Amino acid sequence: MANFETVEVNTDLLILGGGFSACGAATEAAYWAKKNGLKITLVDKAALDRSGAVAMGLSAINQYVGVRDGENTLEDYVRYVRQDLMGVSREDLVYNIARHVDSTVHMFEKWGLKIWTDENGKYVHEGRWQLMINGESYKIIVAEAAKNALAEAGGEIYERIFIVDPLMDGNRCVGAVGFSIREEKFYVFKAKAVITALGGAVHVFRPRSVGEGFGRSWYPPFNSGSSAYFTIQAGAEMTCQEVRFIPIRFKDAYGPVGAWFLLFQSRAISAEGGEYMSVRKDELNNWAPYGLAKPIPANLRNYLGMLDIDEGLGPLYMETDEAIQNLANKFKDDPKAFKKKMKELESEAWEDFLDMTISQAILWASLNVKPEEKHSEIAACEPYFIGSHSGASGAWVSGPEDLDTPYKWGYENMTTVDALFATGDATGASSHKFSSGSHTEGRIAGKAAIKYIIEKGQDPTVDAAKVEELKAKILAPLDIYEEHKDETTDPEVNVNYIMPRQFLHRLQKIMDEYAGGVTAAFKTSKALLERGMEMMEYLREDHTKMAARDLHELMRAWENTQRMWIAESHIRTMLFREETRWPGYYFRSDTPTMDEDNWKCFANCTYDIASDQWEMSKKEIWNIPGV
Repeated sequence: MANFETVEVNTDLLILGGGFSACGAATEAAYWAKKNGLKITLVDKAALDRSGAVAMGLSAINQYVGVRDGENTLEDYVRYVRQDLMGVSREDLVYNIARHVDSTVHMFEKWGLKIWTDENGKYVHEGRWQLMINGESYKIIVAEAAKNALAEAGGEIYERIFIVDPLMDGNRCVGAVGFSIREEKFYVFKAKAVITALGGAVHVFRPRSVGEGFGRSWYPPFNSGSSAYFTIQAGAEMTCQEVRFIPIRFKDAYGPVGAWFLLFQSRAISAEGGEYMSVRKDELNNWAPYGLAKPIPANLRNYLGMLDIDEGLGPLYMETDEAIQNLANKFKDDPKAFKKKMKELESEAWEDFLDMTISQAILWASLNVKPEEKHSEIAACEPYFIGSHSGASGAWVSGPEDLDTPYKWGYENMTTVDALFATGDATGASSHKFSSGSHTEGRIAGKAAIKYIIEKGQDPTVDAAKVEELKAKILAPLDIYEEHKDETTDPEVNVNYIMPRQFLHRLQKIMDEYAGGVTAAFKTSKALLERGMEMMEYLREDHTKMAARDLHELMRAWENTQRMWIAESHIRTMLFREETRWPGYYFRSDTPTMDEDNWKCFANCTYDIASDQWEMSKKEIWNIPGV
């Protein structure tokens, strides 16, 4: 076995991840830990300042309810999420986040985040729930607050540590193991409670950007399904694993379109000029009641555009030039004011990308696109797995203690595994929390985990033999390469192993062709999914044969394994749900309609590591009374 030093770290609360939800957990938990003399340890795969989905920055806060100013109610937000997820959402979790999210945003502002305000000092809204910000340093500001809170509480931060497996004591999670991606060290973290905030998953499906563009995506390419893998391997019940998110974005560089739709009031059209949201309006009748209410769910907006593509009316375009002209035309009678407004709008158009998707600005420049003069192509991205944006996949967690919800068995945001909490992209069925809501949910989980430790926490019991077994398994790709590398003249071609990049391409091909990826026009069927499962079985056999030449490839090997597990849970859950509920995210061609009588429910799954078996189940939808 590779000769890695074993480093043991003992703590009370272990926070896994470094994105917004992990920072929220650290900030809140540190306050309560300091009061109770408890130790917190945060472990991040990257560096906290630039880790997670907001690593590159953001141009808007997408969840702000505005309760203090009477802009909306908590019930309004619950209805919004219910509508956008076609009736399938954990309303108790959504409500719990919504009632605390405004205070989170106010903290961000206090910490130094610049939120746009108008001449009256009111926040500038991009849409009903969105606030415009100068957000290039958004993550740095939030990370600094988390680091300060941990420092004041005597906590620790470990960066550049890749977490792989949970440590279990029966049905209780007592820590995690992983390895440094900079040094030859194997880490064993022991804790009384664990919060997983390890992000969602990208590159499970073949991306649109291939070849020289490979690695480009809308969601961060370093997010590999670590949260789902960790909770699945721990034996936690999962929910909504069939719900992947497919955003519409500016093509090839994945620039966001939200500001154009909401702030600039732009239209999206086909190549022939038809506005698919108007031309195909009657199609929404087939998805009642959700297609007939406002706002129209994101998946249905996608679907109408996809129908244009299916009929050969592509490509689709965002009418950026028209939108800018329409806004500037209010000043057309004053040439000086018109010129000033045009400059202002041009600046905002570019800043929207420079704040968070610099590659889109670079692509526009390289293609001679001036948004005030020329429209720009948009397209549906490849599928992503997230629990924070408009997706819903993740762990099934216990609801808030003060709501009369049926989904309650433990402390808030605790999974069905004792002492294991989930937040952010790790939590299922509570989408539309975005950055501010993810931080808020982290705060909720952080406080609950400390409460659990105070009331029920036990010193972790860890089987030393199991740790050695996990160490051997995790470092095996290095050993496999060393054993067989000299058997061929090309180290990447060997009958005894497969390289991480080769494995990734194989996974992406399976998912793309059988599970409804880009080249399959997001369509699948029972026969395709069953064939995909057959191919996944072969892939699972081969994942233990991945080889790694160095620490970087060791990380890539385990990222692929994590993606493989979320892929399998996805296929199994799509097979289980025998209807099409989210056209625009995926379409079951053999069950093409929505079945409210049988499938207005949560589709859940649980993996039993001892028997290597999956259990599928339905859970009823609970609506907050009167909402």
